Amino acid sequence: MTAAKHDSTVSMAMLMGNMGKGGVEAVAMNYLRHLASKDIRIDVLLHENNPFPQRRELEALNIPFYTIPSYSKPFAYHKALLNLFRHRQYTIVHAHVSTMNLFPLLAAWRAGVPVRICHNHSTAHWGEGVKTLLKYILRLPARLFATDYFACGEYSGRWMYGDRLVDAGRVFVLPSAIDGSAYAFHEEARNNIRHVLGLEESCFVVGHVGRFVYQKNHDFLLDIFAAIKRRRPKSVLLLIGEGPLQIRLEEKARSLRISDAVKFVGTRDDMGAWYSAMDVLILPSFYEGMPMVAVEAQANGLGCLFSSNITTEALLAENAVMLPLKQDPDAWATEAFAGSRQVANLPAAFAIETQAESLYAAYRHFSRRALGPQWDIAIIQPEMPVRDGAV
Repeated sequence: MTAAKHDSTVSMAMLMGNMGKGGVEAVAMNYLRHLASKDIRIDVLLHENNPFPQRRELEALNIPFYTIPSYSKPFAYHKALLNLFRHRQYTIVHAHVSTMNLFPLLAAWRAGVPVRICHNHSTAHWGEGVKTLLKYILRLPARLFATDYFACGEYSGRWMYGDRLVDAGRVFVLPSAIDGSAYAFHEEARNNIRHVLGLEESCFVVGHVGRFVYQKNHDFLLDIFAAIKRRRPKSVLLLIGEGPLQIRLEEKARSLRISDAVKFVGTRDDMGAWYSAMDVLILPSFYEGMPMVAVEAQANGLGCLFSSNITTEALLAENAVMLPLKQDPDAWATEAFAGSRQVANLPAAFAIETQAESLYAAYRHFSRRALGPQWDIAIIQPEMPVRDGAV
């Protein structure tokens, strides 16, 4: 734990699960960088025994953090949260663990925390069996102890909370906002990475960013890339990420005889440079909430091809399109070649400077209920862009 920066009337706990290099953690950190200087005392709560690569940055931002048992140990988890909530006397608990929000928000309710935010970042797919069944079982209870409802997009909001709450304006959509300049295209970065990887200038580079888990549908991605390579032998697939399915995917690449062209490059911090090195990003996911990767890649001007299982809210640029997963790999390969890089124009709704102010205003507005009208300021949210990009 780090020392607190200052005392403040409004205090907020941002409750995470594991802190690795996933999209939810990246979204949270983008907002924390901008909220750190505001007049709200912020703590970050995370599970113990996890990678936590954000530790040094949180220390530099002077944001305190506390480790708690995982919710896989429900009694220890609840006890630790209850004690922490009572001791720190938070005005707001902002829980980011989607359908698992039932458990931290129950503890927050018991501790008398007045503002309890349920934030959903995902949806589901029945291919994950028991995991999906648990999501559907917990979906309604997850919001029982919440006073306010957040989602990463309208689609994930409707999945989690239902049409009635969304249509009534009860769900606050907080996009996966980014600093667009960090992902801008750079020719020099493109050439440097291709040189390090030993790729010719004419090489067609397909990219994917995401954990090696069922949700991301890497099996189909390898089939798509095999179809691409048959048409254009000088092609390479960059797989950026890590996860439990990596060994199986390496085996499949060998069975498809494309292993020499499939590069597992691990997790990366300099994603603007890696997007610059690519010619197309393909996300054939079974499901997503609002993929941050899609926002980052389009901020780079990269051509993108998404599964139609992903919300159309992810379509921010004209060179981003969608295909159904029922289409065969050859159809996906055709669309992959059709895309081209364009000058990026990130919508204001996905600019972190804008959305961080909206979140701060929301915290102030919610705090008014607990602390009085001096904390209330107007909430202004930019309109989300809407485009139908199905092919």
